[in-house]
Amino acid sequence: MTARPDYDSVAVGTVLGPLIVPVTRTDLVRYAGAAGDFNPLHFSDRSAQQAGFPSALAHGMLTMALATRLATGWSGDPAAVCEVAVRFTRPVPVPDDGVGARLDIRGTVTAKLDGRRVRVALDVRCDDVKVLGSAQAVVQLN
Repeated sequence: MTARPDYDSVAVGTVLGPLIVPVTRTDLVRYAGAAGDFNPLHFSDRSAQQAGFPSALAHGMLTMALATRLATGWSGDPAAVCEVAVRFTRPVPVPDDGVGARLDIRGTVTAKLDGRRVRVALDVRCDDVKVLGSAQAVVQLN
């Protein structure tokens, strides 16, 4: 197990990642069931294509949750993430090809805050396209 980062040893500019997270149609079904969000854009290629998208789309909140894995993995404690904020800027198409989509998640510590917390800017891309804007997490450190 990796030791949790210590506030005093973390510097602004510390880089996190990359973390590559696959997103499959099975993930979309599981999330839809957990969230109770059965919008056909998230499971039907026909509905997505009628709306102008190439395939079914990942739920925005699922994309945000997956992006947060970078901070929870780095901190070693999911409860250490105090805040998460994002703007949903681009959809994440998830092809029904047995492979799905791939999120490339990277982060940078941008500030040391009071209370031994740090702000981490998250860069989240799918096929080299930024899918979350102004994405950040605040993480409580030791």
